[in-house]
Amino acid sequence: MAGHACGQGRYPAVMAHLLRNATAQAESVGELDILRLIRSRAARLPNARVALGIGDDCALLRPRHGEELAVTTDLSIADRHFRLDWHPPESIGHRTLARGLSDLAAMGAQPVAAFLSLALPVELTRSSSRGTSWLGRFLDGFLALAARHGVALAGGDLAQSPLAFADIVLTGVVPRGRALLRSGARAGDRVCVTGSLGGAAAELASLAAHPRRFTRIKQTGSKIKQAGSKVDGGEENRPHLYPAPRIAQGVALRRRALATAALDISDGLSTELSHLALASGVRIEIDAERIPLGPGASLDQALHGGEDYELLFTTPSGLRLPRTLVGAPVTVIGRVLASRRGQPVVTLLQDGQRQTLAALGWEHFR
Repeated sequence: MAGHACGQGRYPAVMAHLLRNATAQAESVGELDILRLIRSRAARLPNARVALGIGDDCALLRPRHGEELAVTTDLSIADRHFRLDWHPPESIGHRTLARGLSDLAAMGAQPVAAFLSLALPVELTRSSSRGTSWLGRFLDGFLALAARHGVALAGGDLAQSPLAFADIVLTGVVPRGRALLRSGARAGDRVCVTGSLGGAAAELASLAAHPRRFTRIKQTGSKIKQAGSKVDGGEENRPHLYPAPRIAQGVALRRRALATAALDISDGLSTELSHLALASGVRIEIDAERIPLGPGASLDQALHGGEDYELLFTTPSGLRLPRTLVGAPVTVIGRVLASRRGQPVVTLLQDGQRQTLAALGWEHFR
């Protein structure tokens, strides 16, 4: 399906329709059969800015007058970003899309279309004795999140491979010249985050200590259920397996002109603070006691754990800041300082002492 756009349809009731169609049909068949399956399901995820659907060599996108396209890409590789023996396929599909959506959220962009390329071992396309396949369940998780955010699956590619990986390209739109950037922070600004931090790292550590818990968790519709539990919860209760990208909050920051700079917290707060400070040419100091910790999270996990997919942003000191933004708590955790030669880029204030905060979040090849 390389470069193809989805067909047309109507968005209401897409979620229920997608989840009713369990993909028992994704048997061990050829590429064209798998493509027909994906195309039929993608056709139920329309977006008015996608002008041409799957079936041609390229997708055609039609941004409105005065809009700019925001484009991001992310790669998920087995045994690096997920484990086939641990993560439910629905979680892998959800996380594949969530990673890119979080990037769009950080720019204040509204999602438009996704391009999904999959390389899979052939056994992942075969139906099990229960009539489902790994691929079908992956699509359940991916398309459920896409439906929630109105994202059209507009194309991609398929290949057989000894190693499973998923590559996502996402496009979004933002009014011309209004995208949130990393480079706008100024001395005197406050440093803020949405939600809480460290929850994803804490959940992963808990699940890794008891790997069987991974397989007892599944996604049903817009809620996450744990087998044997009477309590249903939203994505915030499964921040590693089913992270919730802050699309609505990013758009609100942009529309209400609340942020001077922004980025998402995917590689860990310490690393993202460094990115922001260097891009803006400033220093940043944060207060350890102000950092909102996720359930069961330690300060170290909040600082360096990553995969929280919350928004880190700066806002002018004189601007009135809401306590919540489209339902997500907003917390001021520090301040922006003028750059000074010989001074650390990011410092942590803890127990009355200032110390350099090294960027110890995720970094490939380190």
